[in-house]
Parts: sequence; C-alpha cells; structure tokens
Amino acid sequence: MLNGQLEKMEEFDQPAYRIAMAYFDSAARLMHLDPNLYERFKTPQRALIVSVPIRRQDDRVQVFRGYRVQHNSALGPFKGGIRYHPGVNLGEVAALAMWMTWKCALVGLPFGGAKGGIRCDPDTLSRAELQRLTRRYTSEIFPIIGPDKDIPAPDIGTNEQIMAWMMDTYSQHVGYAIPGVVTGKPISIGGSMGREDATGRGLAFTILEAMRHLSISASGSTAVIQGFGNVGKHAARILSGYGIRIVGVGDAKGCLLHEGGFDISRLLNYTAREGTVIGFPEGESLSPAALITQPCTVLIPAAVSGMINLENAAQLQCRILAEGANLATDFEADAILNDRGVFVIPDILANAGGVIVSYFEWVQDLQNYFWKEKEIQDRLAEVMTGTFAHVLSRSLSEKTEMRMTALMIAIEKLATAHLARGLYP
Repeated sequence: MLNGQLEKMEEFDQPAYRIAMAYFDSAARLMHLDPNLYERFKTPQRALIVSVPIRRQDDRVQVFRGYRVQHNSALGPFKGGIRYHPGVNLGEVAALAMWMTWKCALVGLPFGGAKGGIRCDPDTLSRAELQRLTRRYTSEIFPIIGPDKDIPAPDIGTNEQIMAWMMDTYSQHVGYAIPGVVTGKPISIGGSMGREDATGRGLAFTILEAMRHLSISASGSTAVIQGFGNVGKHAARILSGYGIRIVGVGDAKGCLLHEGGFDISRLLNYTAREGTVIGFPEGESLSPAALITQPCTVLIPAAVSGMINLENAAQLQCRILAEGANLATDFEADAILNDRGVFVIPDILANAGGVIVSYFEWVQDLQNYFWKEKEIQDRLAEVMTGTFAHVLSRSLSEKTEMRMTALMIAIEKLATAHLARGLYP
C-alpha cells in the first residue's frame, strides 16, 4: 500500500515475499505510483499449484508440491526459472516472479516475470526419479507454458539436463520439437553458447563498472563469494582474470578463507570433481556468518535470499556489495548498508546476465539461426554496462541509491506499457 503499511496477503506471506513487497512499496511511494497500477503490480497475474506424483525407486508413490507463478505479461511472454529446493513455497515463487518482471523491464527485454519450482531435495533423488519428477511437473504446467506464453529456465537445483527433459516433454505433447519452450538447455537441442556463465559474467561486468566509478583498481582488490555454484564460480573465474584476489568462498556444505587468494583454476577443478569447496587444500574453514563479514573490496552473496540481514549488515567490511542472488538483502539491512556508504549493485541489475542470454537463446531458437559465443558475450557486455551506466547516472542526478533507482526505472517501464494498453474489459 502506498501509505507504507504493507497489506498482509496470507497466500504469499513468506519472508522472500515480504522483502520483495517492502522494496516495491518503498519505490512506489518515492515515484508516486498511480494507486491503480500499484494494485495491479502487487500480486501476480496467475498462480498455479500442482501435485506431482512419481514412483520412487522402492516402488512407493510420493507426491511433491509444484508451483508456477506468472507476475505480469504487459511487456511480453512470461520468463523465469524453475527451482528444485526443500524451501520452495508459494510466497517465495511469487516474490521471485515479481522480481523477474522488474529485472526484464530494467534491462529492456520483452518479457514479463515468472517463477516456478518443486518442493524437494534433488540430492536425495536418483537421475531416473528426477526425470520422472520433471516430466510430470512439465505435464502439469503444460497448459500455461510455451514459447509465446511462458519460457522456463534453470535455477537453484536445476540444470541443462532438467531443461532438456522439460523441452522434450512439452514437444511430445505438441507432436514436434519446440526448442524455444525453455532456455538454458544443451547446445545440441537449441541451447545457446555463453548461457552457462552468463549470470556470473554479467555480475563481473557490473562489479568492474562499479570499481571504475569508485576509482578502485581491480588489480590487488579482493572478493568474498558466498554461494559457489554456477553464478559464484564463473564470477570468480572472470574476476580473477582481472587481478582480483578471491579470498573467501562458501557453499551449502562449508566455507573457506585464504587471505593470499585462492588458485581459482585449481579450486574450480576441485569443486567440479567433489561438488563442494570443503576439503580443498588451500585456506581455513570458517562459518558462513564469519565469511561474509571478512574484510574485502567486493562481497558477493550468490546463494539464497535474505543472506544480508539485520544481524550482520552492520558488520560487513566490504566496499561493494554485488548481489548474485535474488533478494539477497533484507529491506532493513539495506538501509544500514546505505548509511554506512556501501555501494550496492542490486540484484535486478547485478544478476541480469542470465535472463539476457536466455533472451538471446530464445531469439536464436525462434529464428533457427545461432550466434557465435564472442557475439553473445559482446552483446551481453553492451546491455549490462549500458544499463549500469543508466542506473548510475540517474542515481547520482536524483540522489537516490542504486536499488531504488533501478526499481523505479523498471516500474516506470511497466507502468507506461499498462497505460498504453489500457484495462480489459
């Protein structure tokens, strides 16, 4: 609500949704958003909950809960990831769908935001069980997805193989191959060069731009990365190539600190083989709470939402906070960071590289014409650095922090589209 009192909507009342609504409410008040548009933007356009029964290896049938939430389609078909995680719930998925709407609008993509997921622990499922789970879930959400309706992509707990199974299941229902129904799939069936490292690469671009703005030399700077999955590992590889020492890394199993900087090539090879940073011979173990409060030039929270909160915001010792994860910072913690002068690269800008290259993949699939990796990387750099410059320029001129500036730009684009299209009926 525009008076600053968030309306409690029990269907979505989860921590991630409360964070998303707090930021949206703040931006809406700053920009004096039309109350009618506010009402349309605060809840998703569609929310689907499905049962996903599969036969387990021991022959029993287990029923999982699946979701697909579509936030807004004013700018084009829905776009957003599929998450397999024990913590998946309707509120989290709705929050991330809203966040994808703002992300796509900010970087100028013709998409609306969506998100989906299944509440499960993929580590406890065999490959055969994962395939059955994915195919049944795809069948359940089949009526609302498609290359002109809603295009899923990988997220936490999913990968290009999951996308391949989704693409195949959808295509079997239709009767012929539809590569454009998902992105982030293998290159052999219509995937794009440069998609795997796109989010980490885009994140690195924004960090380097922030360093230029703050007159910080990349060479000799340090970075701590909490969340050494797809986003974190590629950001580490690219940033280390510019002379930035990666002094701290962490994943779901543990964290390591090495003040001299890790040998990133060795670390990447180790994690590819072992699936975790734990046991790597360099560095010392420490807790996640201790890791993110280590002195560093750049802190990259790249795991789950709410990692930066009231308990630790005042203890951070970074100059730049680059949000690799969506909704990484609580609303209250954000105010503390601003007061302390931490330069925040907000999630809808920092981690937009993935959806940008997903858009490139979708375009290539529709055209049946595929680009070279260098061309994709150059186009990604152009979009990311151009958007960063636009947000920074407006932030400085209007004296608003980067997060609120980015949100207001995105909301304005969506508001303009709604006003042009009108209200049906």
